[in-house]
Amino acid sequence: MHLSSHANVRERFRKLAYGTAEIVGSPWAFLAGVGVVLVWGLSGPYFHFSDTWQLVINTGTTIVMFLVVFLIQGAQNRDSRALHLKLDELLRAVEHARTSLVALEGRTDDELDRLQQEFERLRQTQGERLERCPDVRAGDTSQGTAAQLSTPGLVPGPRRRRPSREHSPGPRAQSGARACGGHPG
Repeated sequence: MHLSSHANVRERFRKLAYGTAEIVGSPWAFLAGVGVVLVWGLSGPYFHFSDTWQLVINTGTTIVMFLVVFLIQGAQNRDSRALHLKLDELLRAVEHARTSLVALEGRTDDELDRLQQEFERLRQTQGERLERCPDVRAGDTSQGTAAQLSTPGLVPGPRRRRPSREHSPGPRAQSGARACGGHPG
């Protein structure tokens, strides 16, 4: 099997996997499944609830689920891979981000546990409140004025005393504030 036919098989599988995930995840597929089960259940008295009658639904559902699991997993793997690549690009593009976090999914569980503990310590030392962008009012397409951004009612969560300089979140957090509305703090 040469490279172009391998790529062709992968592309066909991708299309089949995404198409299957779309169909199986629709309300119509659910209703069709309910319909099949109802027809099967209502046909029980006609077939005297025989072993063959039970075997039909067991075999049918097992085969369908067995095949659909592979197709949906293929779509899920591709989505996950694309999401990781997007996050890796964001980490690479942000000036003060730790690029060592790129391809984090390849790390061991112990390494991930240590990193999670590090983030827990950071969260405790910098407070529980996460900085958020102010809500944009309905119909308002602007990011707001400096006065609006500094108004206590527009920033979710309780206002807290700013951390001392030694615990200050630094330029990265300030650049995040600028991304929200152009004004840090």
